[in-house]
Parts: sequence; structure tokens; C-alpha cells
Amino acid sequence: MSFLVARDLRKTYGPVTALADIGLEVEEGEFVTLLGPSGSGKTTLLMAIAGFTRPDSGTISLAGRDITGVEPEDRDFGFVFQGYALFPHMSVADNIAFPLKVRKWDRARIAARVEEMLATVGLADLAKRKPRELSGGQQQRVAIARALAFHPKILLLDEPLSALDRTLRETMQRELKRLHRQTGVTFLYVTHDQEEAIAMSDRIAVFQKGRIVQVGAPRDLYYAPSTRFVAGFLGVNNLVDARVVRGAGGAVEIEALGARVALPPGKVAALPEGPATVFMRPEDIALEPTPGEPSLAIAGTVADVSFVGSFDLVVIEPRGGPEITAHLPADRTRALPVGAPITVHVRADAIGVVPNA
Repeated sequence: MSFLVARDLRKTYGPVTALADIGLEVEEGEFVTLLGPSGSGKTTLLMAIAGFTRPDSGTISLAGRDITGVEPEDRDFGFVFQGYALFPHMSVADNIAFPLKVRKWDRARIAARVEEMLATVGLADLAKRKPRELSGGQQQRVAIARALAFHPKILLLDEPLSALDRTLRETMQRELKRLHRQTGVTFLYVTHDQEEAIAMSDRIAVFQKGRIVQVGAPRDLYYAPSTRFVAGFLGVNNLVDARVVRGAGGAVEIEALGARVALPPGKVAALPEGPATVFMRPEDIALEPTPGEPSLAIAGTVADVSFVGSFDLVVIEPRGGPEITAHLPADRTRALPVGAPITVHVRADAIGVVPNA
């Protein structure tokens, strides 16, 4: 049996269904991220697991014990909020010590644990400072240290990095991964940031309109999304209406953007002939075909070129289709003014196909 199991959870607010019979299993020691757009149900599920929100129906169990009706303070979970929720009048050390005092640890044990947590998050020199004297990243480390101090069974994190700038957010992502490895605590993390989820998680549960539509390892979801929504939400993809054409001997071709290409065997084994959605990652689009490899040739015009560092982001208007973006070598795009004709190529084995619905 999995460590944490949410089964058939349902929660409504008037006419709005926040959770529609959700099911999720988390193994002990995993880092699982709940990923989805605003209002998709991910925070509602986290709050239900924490005990702050009571589901209308369904059950939540931990290590085989039903905790659906257990009060939040009795679940022994750590919680890191988006706004840190530090006590402004307390020092860093006192903030970390607070949950230990509530649990009536003795003074010597508290002092030893606070010292250990300060060292773990790299704040030993700032123990006497108040939260207002810390940077955003340092405050977040205090919040994490406080949540981990009492050895929680699970650490619940509700978009804890959303208020940080990009550089600090990436630093804290690595810090959270390190803390997860070091402590072995089960992490359940909420975010709407796809890159954040991919960078940190063992598994990701993708939410859409109160439902979990796919669960899997980041690499599996990125390369093999099961729906058009997941393909469009996880990572940067070009989504294009297409048609699956099946021929003699099991051969399968895809028609998209006025072109046609045979797909590798088994690429769309589960899809019937007819309408489908093609997804193509910008990094898989090239100016020339790969020798010896079948590819989809897409003709159009250059709509925009933007230098973004290691490559140029080129927006292309295909004939008879929506705009697509490509990551092309900067030294190859100088002769591509806006309005110029262009033909790009995508290897058949790099083309993904999912159902339209």
C-alpha cells in the first residue's frame, strides 16, 4: 500500500466543482508535484490532505490509517506557505523553535534541533536576526527549516517560490532538492510553473478543471503526454490540428500544415484514423532535414525573430495553420528578415500525436 492515498475525493463550492473524484497515491520519500493552472484544484487537494479543507466525499489515508477526519494539528505534517508566515517579532532561531515548543520538547533537545536545522539550511550565522532583516530567499529557508524541524511525516509546500525572482527561484529549487535528498521526508509540492515541476519532481500530477489528467515522471510526461492539454501545458510545444492516415500493412502517416510524413511503427498505435493533434517541440525544428530520416517539411513565412541567448526564437506562419515557434541557431537566422519565405523540418520520430479531445 502506498504511503499517502487520496481516493475519490470530491469538493464543491456551490456550482463550482473544485475536486472531481480525485485519486492520488504517493510513496514514502517521494517528491510529488501537483501541477496545473489557477483554479484547477491542486491547492484544494493540498489543503484537503493538510486537513484545512474537508472533502465532501472520499478518503485520505496515511500508512494505512484513515485520516480524513483528523484535525490538521494531529496529522503531523509540515506546511510551507507562499507568504512564508514567519513570526515578525521572533528571531530566526525562535521561529524554528516554535513548533518544537508547542510539542513540549525539552529545552536542550530544542536547542540541538534548532542548531541542526540552521546548519542544514545554511543560516547558522543569522540565528538572531528578525525576518525583516533577511532576504526573500533567507526567509524561505527559515520557513522550510521550521516546517522540517519536528520531523514531519510529510512536507506540504504551496507555491513557496512564486514570490522570488528567477535567479533566486532556481537556487531555491536546487536547495529544496538537496533538502529532500538529505532528509528523506515525503514532499508534496504545488506549483503552476512547468519548469519548476520538471526540475524538482520524482513524479508530477497534472490537473485540469478539478481532475488529475496524467501522472508520471517528468521525462515521461514531457515526451509522451496523453492529452492535448498536457502536451500544451507541460513544456513549450507547438500544437497543430492534424489527421492520422492508416495504409496497407499497418503503415501510418500524419497530415499536418499542408505536408505529410510516415511515422515510425507504433507511434500512434492507439489512435484511430482521423483527426488528431500533433505536437512539436521548438528545439526539434530545423532548417534542413536530417539525412536519411523522414521528416515533415513545413513551408511558411517568418513572422518574427527574437534573440534569446544561445538561439534565436523564430515565429513562423505556415500556410494554412497557426503560428509555430522554432529554436534555431543564431548564426543561421541573420538572413531571415520578417516576411521571408522559409521551410523548416521536423523528424518523424520527434513528432508527437495525441487525441484532439
